[in-house]
Amino acid sequence: MLTESLVAGNYYHIFNRGVNSEDLFKEKRNYYYFLQQYQFYCTDVLETYAYALLKNHFHLLVYVKETEAVLRKDGHGVYQPDASKQLSHFFNSYAQSINRAYNRTGPLFESAFKRKLIDDDSYLTSVIYYCHYNAQLHGFVSDFKEWEFSSYHSIVNNNTSFLASSKVTDWFGGRALFEQAHVNTYERKDAAIFFN
Repeated sequence: MLTESLVAGNYYHIFNRGVNSEDLFKEKRNYYYFLQQYQFYCTDVLETYAYALLKNHFHLLVYVKETEAVLRKDGHGVYQPDASKQLSHFFNSYAQSINRAYNRTGPLFESAFKRKLIDDDSYLTSVIYYCHYNAQLHGFVSDFKEWEFSSYHSIVNNNTSFLASSKVTDWFGGRALFEQAHVNTYERKDAAIFFN
């Protein structure tokens, strides 16, 4: 697994799971808080193409922006954002919040976040599919469209709060083709390529 910093101008599949397969999301409000904190820490440095949040793991498909110094969120000065550091700050903040809220101690995540460089178009397309089908693959729902905590519906509805929704639908040739591309069933055996 790669351990070096994320490099600007590249796409990455970011993923992790709870330590000992523990749930990262203990109740519904945790999913919302995770996304809120992700936006706070990461939108200056990452463009988000897809995500899936499941009880004990998550997936993100991101593009690392080429950034200049930006104003701090607290309004006190500027800083040069680094994607790897911002993700680490985000994960640490989320873990500390969960530890406080549920009176637990120790690490929440299995390891430092895992990342795979996406270096071809078909892999990029596959990760988008994989994020959206993930809840169905793991048996949380019988139809991936029923899962609330993936980017599928936000992309279809062109919700641009932090997603690059129009870029994703353009990648497929428009919203109708994006939806049509998701009609085919995703095979469970294909999931192995995302963790090896």
